[in-house]
Amino acid sequence: MKDFSKELSFKTSRSSGAGGQNVNKVETAVTVLWNVEKSEFFNEDQKYLILNKLKNRINSEGFLFFTVSESRTQLMNKNKAIEKILDMVAQSLIIPKKRFATKPSKAQKQKRLDTKKKLSDKKENRKFRY
Repeated sequence: MKDFSKELSFKTSRSSGAGGQNVNKVETAVTVLWNVEKSEFFNEDQKYLILNKLKNRINSEGFLFFTVSESRTQLMNKNKAIEKILDMVAQSLIIPKKRFATKPSKAQKQKRLDTKKKLSDKKENRKFRY
């Protein structure tokens, strides 16, 4: 995986939610921003894949963004944000294998029919006979 962390920019903000005085006065939440279209680390095909698969996380200016506020320190949140965005981009570049249709084998068909026959016989034996 290419390390494009030099192209990332960061914004800090106050974390939301409960947490007392630390949350109210310290900017620990980190938002990582990356301009996909201006990246020099990926070719056009890779950029197309990233833009398609992560379109819900890309804003109108073309920035991929991700906010982390899990930790109490800004540095730890920054490291987690870098790690997560690198992982997210790596996952978006994976091209899944194409599935080709297969037919069930004779043994599978026979096993299915045998199972159906057993169940049918079991239910037939439950009937009350005079």
